[in-house]
Amino acid sequence: MLIQQFVNGLTLGAVYTLIALSFSLVMGILGVLNLAIAELFMLGGYFGFAVVMAQLPLPVALVAGMIGAALVAAIVERIGYQPFRAAPVVTPMLSTLGFSIILQNVATNVWGSDPLQLSDEVLSGRFNIGPVSVSAIQLTVLGVTVVLVALLAFLVQRTSIGRALRAVAENRDVARLLGVPAGRVTLIAFMLSGSLAGAAGVLIGVHYAAITPYIGVEIGLKAIAVMVIGGTTRIWGALIAGPLMGVVEVMTVAYGGSQIRDFVVYGFMIAILLLRPQGLLGGGRSDQGQRV
Repeated sequence: MLIQQFVNGLTLGAVYTLIALSFSLVMGILGVLNLAIAELFMLGGYFGFAVVMAQLPLPVALVAGMIGAALVAAIVERIGYQPFRAAPVVTPMLSTLGFSIILQNVATNVWGSDPLQLSDEVLSGRFNIGPVSVSAIQLTVLGVTVVLVALLAFLVQRTSIGRALRAVAENRDVARLLGVPAGRVTLIAFMLSGSLAGAAGVLIGVHYAAITPYIGVEIGLKAIAVMVIGGTTRIWGALIAGPLMGVVEVMTVAYGGSQIRDFVVYGFMIAILLLRPQGLLGGGRSDQGQRV
């Protein structure tokens, strides 16, 4: 049972990783906490559900969720961030919080407040590996997460777009003097983060075969906790913190009960930060300007 719960925790942690990377991309590059990401995650799930319910395959649903969430993220950037770029950092954060509430209300009016459920499993079948039983959808969640993280790593480290993102993360003004189109890079960062959140929404939706307009609230808060644990100055901290948080949560539910889940999860976050305030992969206190 211990190994089985560990696999379940890795599956949940994979979703946390994608959303935490979404938060970290904007936070690490622009220094802003985009609170609308939780609802981009939710909208991605609904876009994917619409495709699945139209009897189209899961890869199409995944692409639809990513593109739809990325387009909404572009709107958030243009209206909720760009006009307030020079304002104190709390101003764009509150603006994205307002967008989050608006998007949640839009989803409630379009799809209703009751859970939207799938009548049939998107991927059926289970695979037994020794004492562990893994479903096809769990393998899909883990596999898609690995592929998306690998693509993101390649984009950030090996492409001209990635070099531009890293340049803006180091110093936006110097990057502009060197010819980097900082406004376009900002838009790309928002759209990339939205696409990751949208993918996570599709995966968690088909995994549980249900979605509601409020699904982003709880999972979004835990993804922020994952980002903080991993280190807000390092976007790759989520690769460690996400699975770790997922395993802690699932083990707590399995062996302690769901009523203490949040107590243990957020207590774990506080304990990590007491021992290492900069996060698991964060630099020293003098290294707070290096974000990527």
